Amino acid sequence: MVGPKVVKAASALGRLLPNLGGPSAACRQAAVLRTNNRGEGDSGVPYGIVGCSYCSSQRPPWELVAEVLAETYSYVSGRRALGENPTLDGFLRVRRIGQEALMRRWGEDLAGQPYGTRVTAAIRPVLERWMRRKRKPLTFRLTQVLTGHGCFGDYLCRTAQREPTTECHDCGAAVDSAQHTLEVCPRWAALRQSLTSVLGGDLSLPSIIIAMLGDDESWKAMVSFCETVMSQKETDERVREEAADVASIRGRRMGVRRRRYLMRLQ
Repeated sequence: MVGPKVVKAASALGRLLPNLGGPSAACRQAAVLRTNNRGEGDSGVPYGIVGCSYCSSQRPPWELVAEVLAETYSYVSGRRALGENPTLDGFLRVRRIGQEALMRRWGEDLAGQPYGTRVTAAIRPVLERWMRRKRKPLTFRLTQVLTGHGCFGDYLCRTAQREPTTECHDCGAAVDSAQHTLEVCPRWAALRQSLTSVLGGDLSLPSIIIAMLGDDESWKAMVSFCETVMSQKETDERVREEAADVASIRGRRMGVRRRRYLMRLQ
């Protein structure tokens, strides 16, 4: 079965780079392309396994791309079977219709995904603009804030199971989420003021996405905010992990390679 192989390949690629600033947009594109190649020839592999990686890499799921290519090939081969040469205008028309259908189908499929609903709901209305953006790469920490995966109490407690509660260590709020960090937490008030001076006062994720797509200054302002905030939250989390009286659930876990390395030093 190709499906399990694709899942394993995607997971392995995700572990290749250390969690130190994360992969660049170029690395993310290469990882998704490699995963796509593993799945070529098997149209039954669900592309939801890669989640929002396709959006961040600006590459549509390969199943939908294959449908567009099949329609284009059918047009060309059909014309040649009739003894006619396919025209350039006809070829471009078929491909344009296929691309429009791809974006429509992709948006519908994203609406039915059980994971990443916050970010997909924000991107879906502007999916085509998001995919066609230029000179606006997704950084590691920007992606963390958009997806909610990172040093947020909600994620560390519910998903990573590294925190006993979802509360915010900075302000004591019951739930520390990406949206809480963006809009509410008083620790980041000064940075938030700088951000809203560029993006405007609405820091809901759909409004942020639209503003980021609007101009380069808004995109850079959001990247700067995320880099500063997330790097500090990561530093704070690392301090808590290494504290002498840290709870066992929060203690820093070592991977296989790190354990082997430490064993060689002994």
